[in-house]
Formats: sequence, C-alpha cells, structure tokens
Amino acid sequence: MQRLLVIGYGDIARRAALLLAPRFTIAGVSRQMGFDLDQRSTLTFGEADGLLHCAPPPPEGEHDSRTANLLAALDEQRVLPRRVVYVSTSGVYGDCGGERVAETRALNPQTARARRRADAERQLEQWCAAREVALVILRAPGIYAVERLPLERLRSRVPVLRREDDVYTSHIHADDLAAAVARALEADAPAGIYNAADDTELLMGEWLDRVADHAGLPRPPRVSRSQIAALVPPETLSFMQESRRLDNTRLKRVLGVRLRHPTVHEGLRHEHAIGVH
Repeated sequence: MQRLLVIGYGDIARRAALLLAPRFTIAGVSRQMGFDLDQRSTLTFGEADGLLHCAPPPPEGEHDSRTANLLAALDEQRVLPRRVVYVSTSGVYGDCGGERVAETRALNPQTARARRRADAERQLEQWCAAREVALVILRAPGIYAVERLPLERLRSRVPVLRREDDVYTSHIHADDLAAAVARALEADAPAGIYNAADDTELLMGEWLDRVADHAGLPRPPRVSRSQIAALVPPETLSFMQESRRLDNTRLKRVLGVRLRHPTVHEGLRHEHAIGVH
C-alpha cells in the first residue's frame, strides 16, 4: 500500500482520508500533532508516495513561508513524492467583474491572503517541475457543509449588498472537494490546475438568502455599496469587492470529477436533511 503524507489534517483532509484509506496508508500532520510549519526543526517525515498539502499560509506577509519550510524539509530529508496535490483558493484570480473564469486566466490576487496562496502555487510549481513530480492544484471557492454554513453571520444580521451592487461567488460542498482531492491523487489523474467549484452561479446575497431559508433564519438586510464598509468587518468586506464565476469544465471533463452536489440547492437540501440549526 502506498504512503500518503497529509500536511494540514483539517476538515477537507479528513473527509478525503475516508476515500483514500483503501489505497493509502495515511500519515497526517498538523500543529496539534506537534508539526509546526513555522518551525522547520519540527518537520520530520518518513517516505511518501504522495503529498496532500492542505495547510493554510501564515496569517501575514506576501509570501507563504510555510510552504517554503515544507519543501525545504522534504529536500533535506530526501523525501520525494511522485504526486503532489495542493488545495488553493479561487482568490488568486482577484476581482473579475463577474466574468466566468477559466484556469488559463492570469492571476491577479488583490489581498495579501490571496497573494500568499499564489506564492504557494508558484513555489510548488517550480519545485515539482524541477523534480519531475506530478502536481495538481485545486482552486477552491467558498467551501460549505453542515458545520461550515454562515449561520452566525445570519443570526448577527450582518448586511449584504443590494442586488445592483452585489458580487458573484462560487461554491463547493466539502464532500465534493474531498472527492476531487481523492481523484487528483490517483496515478492516472492528469496533472494541472483545476477550478474546484460546483455549477452554481449566484450573487452573494442570493446564496445567503438560500442558507437563511434552509436554516429558518431571517434573510440578511441589504444595503448599498457606499454603506457596507462601515457595517462589516474588513475581511468580510474584501469578499464583497471581488466578483467571479468559476468555470469548472476542466474539473468535470479532464479530471473526471462527478459532483455529488452539482449546485448549492442540492447541497443545502442535503445539509437540511441532517440538520443545520
């Protein structure tokens, strides 16, 4: 059985591990296990046939020093996986004015958080290319599941933009992202970059309205763009300044992922059935 090294053993990695268990012996590492990507001396690995990188970048700066530490530690210990899968973010595209976005679009990260993700992608691309390692990058948008719905935001009555000012957002159910991860780790999965999104095309306010309806909560209030800055936290505001619709054609046709929840409508019905309150 092959050995899979998982960096950042959080929700998506745990969901993927259930699908990967028949094929891999899984060695998951996280800060809770004593592995600190900010401290290279704590990073010790055994052999690995595959690497799944789900760890977030550091909270500050323009570069992902954690990915740099990871790759340096792999080199120092002469650990060379045959395949690497990195779960990135669609934020690397920046604001696209509501246009549909394919993987060929030039990156234009507009927040430090997104620039750190773009830096991680660049590091991994260079490292894998130099060592002839297959690399799959999954650019994920808003991930949702029963425990990942914005219910507290709705209960707090945080406003959203009125329709004429609103932005498009994309989504992916956590189980579908985990399935994409599992597929990407198969030996015959084509290397490359994929938008790991479902088929939904919704404005942010429409998405939150649907979550509210399924949870039995009031829909959020609507305000103008000129009013919103004083009413929401800066990180929330940053999401309201970028509008894009991810094209998931490659995910389905090239990687061959079959979405269990093709849109948020099916996904929310599923979460409602198991309880979202």
